[in-house]
Amino acid sequence: MSAEATILVADDDASIRKVVSQALARAGYAVKTAGTAAELWEWIEAGEGDLVITDVVMPDEDGLDLLPRIRQARPDVPVIVMSARNTMMTAMRATERGAYEYLPKPFDINELVSTVNRALEDSARRTPTVLSARQEDEEVMPIVGRSAAMQDVYRVMGRLTATDLTVLITGESGTGKELVAKALHDFGRRKTRPFVAVNMAAIPRELIESELFGHEKGAFTGATTRHGGKFEQAEGGTLFLDEIGDMPMEAQTRLLRVLQEGEYSAVGSRQARRANVRIIAATHRSLRRLVDQGLFREDLFYRLNVAPLRLPPLRERTDDIPDLVRHFMLRAEQEGLPVKHLTSDALDRLRAHQWPGNVRELENLMRRLAALTADETVPAAVVEHELAGDTPRQQRDDDTSFGAIVERHLEAYFAAHGAALPPEGIYQRILKEVERPLIAQSLQATRGNQIKAASLLGLNRNTLRKKIRELQIEVVRASK
Repeated sequence: MSAEATILVADDDASIRKVVSQALARAGYAVKTAGTAAELWEWIEAGEGDLVITDVVMPDEDGLDLLPRIRQARPDVPVIVMSARNTMMTAMRATERGAYEYLPKPFDINELVSTVNRALEDSARRTPTVLSARQEDEEVMPIVGRSAAMQDVYRVMGRLTATDLTVLITGESGTGKELVAKALHDFGRRKTRPFVAVNMAAIPRELIESELFGHEKGAFTGATTRHGGKFEQAEGGTLFLDEIGDMPMEAQTRLLRVLQEGEYSAVGSRQARRANVRIIAATHRSLRRLVDQGLFREDLFYRLNVAPLRLPPLRERTDDIPDLVRHFMLRAEQEGLPVKHLTSDALDRLRAHQWPGNVRELENLMRRLAALTADETVPAAVVEHELAGDTPRQQRDDDTSFGAIVERHLEAYFAAHGAALPPEGIYQRILKEVERPLIAQSLQATRGNQIKAASLLGLNRNTLRKKIRELQIEVVRASK
């Protein structure tokens, strides 16, 4: 920190100017404050100031519109943007236009001072980047929410759009992982190239490698023509690998090669092809736990976890529910459903719900209310009826028995996906999810001894061997 540094603070709210200037002065900085963008710009043109803190909404000009001019005229001056317009688009536009940091109001004053310290320390070794200005409709947002939890997400997203880093998005089912992946693409360097999404859980295990990397004619029975895989389709753009935790071990090995060496080969081909794609992966499962269970490669986990991004479940961002309700009701209206409004009591009832299916469950509920409710105003009693059974579910949340855990998992699955079942059917899907870790953990408990593991499981030894092959479980025999 330099005691000689001068900070320019621009905000049309005099009380905010006073609080910020007093805190910075106590930290040893000289401070100049302005109530308009024009006054701030005069100082910038005059070469004053070592750092700028500006609000977005100013009486004469949008602070975000001023950003590219500041970056062009004074690329050595870091700019911190603060705003009460706490949307994803504000955070993304601030970062896109070259802001050092974006702070949603209200913010912690100590965090602001810490950010100023860091910005000034970084400015000497930072390479300035002038980013193109882009007008966006603030109301048309791919992700809705203004809560503190979502502000953290937006700030990370803003930093990641300017890079090609591999991103691992984690979060429960229904939290909007694909929406975030698509936003990272649409606001990133590869936005003019394809965005290709593939769900690992929806593809039969034996077809995953062909689906990802393609196959040559005659590569296997039924391969009558050449097939270009997802990597080829996403060339130059972004490949989104959803539910990466369901990827079989063989495909994990091939994906690791792509991330390490930047090339792949189609099934049935020896010719290596360069992979020019950005990888964004997502999962609702704990990859660290899968690594411990021997179900996921540790080296692949670290290759994917370059830039982790956690999406909060809806129960951690209930302040966003009114905005989400308006968003989904507006969408339902645009699709031809009747206009509906929820009472304040109804919104309170929604905030009290646990939302095992997260935002997707809320969206499904809003569609149901829009389609089936007779009156234009939806009272709390109607919402209560639709959420019937919530109290028993809440009581079961403390039940840690295996049956209760499976029941909660299935409730969340059906709340999020409805009747959109996986190709093999939900019965086989659940059996696989239980059988694989059961056998893997039994082998780990018996130190890789298949005879002891078979006895522990109550299976014939040959049956166990067959299961190990089918489920592609890696057996590690412990040394004596």
